[in-house]
Parts: sequence; C-alpha cells; structure tokens
Amino acid sequence: MDSPMSMQGPSDEFQLDKRWLIDPKLLYVGPMIGEGAHGKVYEGKYRDQNVAIKIIQAGDVPEEIARREARFAREIALLARVQHKNLVKFIGACKEPVLVVVTELLLGGSLRKYMLSVRPKRLDLRLAVSFALDIAQAMECLHAHGIIHRDLKPDNLLLTADQKKVKLVDFGLAREETLTEMMTAETGTYRWMAPELYSTVTLRHGEKKHYNHKVDAYSFAIVLWELLTNRMPFEGMSNLQAAYAAAFKNVRPSSENLPEELASILESCWVQDPNSRPNFSQIVRKLNAFLSSLSDPENMPPPMVIASKNSILPPESPGTSSLMAKRGEQSEDANGKSGNKSRGFLPCFSHCFQSDAENGLIE
Repeated sequence: MDSPMSMQGPSDEFQLDKRWLIDPKLLYVGPMIGEGAHGKVYEGKYRDQNVAIKIIQAGDVPEEIARREARFAREIALLARVQHKNLVKFIGACKEPVLVVVTELLLGGSLRKYMLSVRPKRLDLRLAVSFALDIAQAMECLHAHGIIHRDLKPDNLLLTADQKKVKLVDFGLAREETLTEMMTAETGTYRWMAPELYSTVTLRHGEKKHYNHKVDAYSFAIVLWELLTNRMPFEGMSNLQAAYAAAFKNVRPSSENLPEELASILESCWVQDPNSRPNFSQIVRKLNAFLSSLSDPENMPPPMVIASKNSILPPESPGTSSLMAKRGEQSEDANGKSGNKSRGFLPCFSHCFQSDAENGLIE
C-alpha cells in the first residue's frame, strides 16, 4: 500500500480512537443522497444531529477487503486530525459490523450539480470567486498539515444549505506527503489529474512514482476554470483523451474572456512544471485581492435554504437494529427454524453493497 499512515500490520492500522467511535445503536439512516465507487452516502441522524452516513463496501476477496479497510482507516485519521470551516466536519465512525463514516450533513448538494442547475448561464462572478476562495482555503489547511487530497473536483465539493459556502469532502484518496514517499501513479479522476501523474511510458497498475502537493494546484485550476465558465473542461474529449492531451500535448482549457487576474491564477496553477505552480497561501491572497476589487453585489436574490428530508425523523424510525448484527447472521424462532433478523438499519441493506460503477477513480 502507498499509505504513509499504515502500521506494521492490519490489526494495528485498523484501530479506531475511542474519541471518534460512535454507537451504531444511536445511528438512524434515511434516504440515500449519493454513491461512488467504494460506497454509498445516506442522510440520517446520530443522537439528535442530522448527519451524512457513508457506508463503505467491504469487498469480496481478502486483498480488496484489506485495501478498503486501509482506505477507511486513512480517511478517518485525516478527518479527525484536520478541522477547518471549509472541510467537512467529522463526527465519528464505526467498523463493526460494517465500515461507517459519519460527518456533518451538507444539504446544498455537490458543486457539480449546482453548476449544472445554472448552466448554460455562468455563475455570478463574485459567487464563483467566493467558492474558489473556500476551496483554496481548505487546500491551504490540508497542505499546511502535509496532506495531499489527490482528487479535487466538483463532485467532492459540497454546498451548505444556503448554497453560499463550499466544503471539501471525501478524503479516501488523500495521503500524507513525505520527502521520500513513492505514491501510486494515475490516482484521482482523469479530467482533473495533473500531468505528472502520467508517464510517457504507460505505467503498470500499482507502479509508484514521485509527485508532491502541487498536483492539487493543477486540479484546483481546472475547478476554478469550471467555476468561471460553467463548462465541462476538455469538452468533446473522453476522460482518457483529456488526460492524454493535458499530459503529452500540454493542452489546457481556454482562459480567453476571463478577468486578467483570474486568468493569471489559472495559468500559473496548471503549468506543466509542478515547481512553477503557486502554493495555496499565494492563491488565497490573490483571490482575496480580486474579491476586494469587485463592487458590492446589487439585487442579488436571497439565498435558497434547503431543509433536511428527515428533520423530523421519529425515534422509532427503522434505524440501526440490524447494523448490530453481522451480515448473514440469522436468528432462530421458537421452533428452532432460522430466519432473517429484523432489518432495522437500512431496509435495503442486502442490496446496498452491489458493485458500483468505478466513477472514474483509479486506485
């Protein structure tokens, strides 16, 4: 594994700090609000708090199970270690009987869905730059703690209920950066991946290569371009074509007709040489300077506040009773016949862990 946080053995790596260990009996699950290559996310409640509940698929073979557990352990370690107003707030986790990560519930939806709802119009410039500043501040915090996110994209950026602030989520691919670390090549999502994650010679699966935190600056530039244009980067290309064009032909989205100061940030962040890219402290300063140069917005519509779907979830909601039972475990009735136990946690539990589309992620 390419995790600098891994211990000598799986049992050591997979210990959860008691401070973050939640009681699954107090966890209630509502509607599914998202899914990806490694699990599904549900709206729910923990104690009296509305939360997002990510349930990670365990995998079918020992190698896959170990890889998912290591990813889960890394994500929890990073979430528990770093707190910032633009990073999703970590609430807790449990690993028995399934892998569960619980965070604050962000009701504004993903940045990707928000931009799609506005398209073909562009976002208000002040709002777009404000979102970019939120993202840059989150990345500045991560990098200050020596953490590379490696999968910065609109799908991993969620809006608050008033859709005025953005928070970074999904630390499943994040890593601590070390001077000698050799990390998995081609990790992330193709359209937003930095050129140095590729080689002129096709890399074998799992092959390692050097790169550093500047991969996040490149991804940020692509996201910033999307915020300013509200278009898909590398339109007309497949994901692989986009990655190839960026890495080997030095192709970038057009920065024409964008404010000069913002075009300058874009172009500095997505240059081919990682060492020439700015750090996020510099990016934050430039974005702040640009925002302060804009006149105050006029006639802006009031923010739309989105309410939770299960804000009045009753205590007797079919929540987590079967979470407490191992999958496949059965109870016996009075006649000694076995039958399925009550499915309290996730009535669709047996159907929730079918194979998901890989969603463009390369592990």
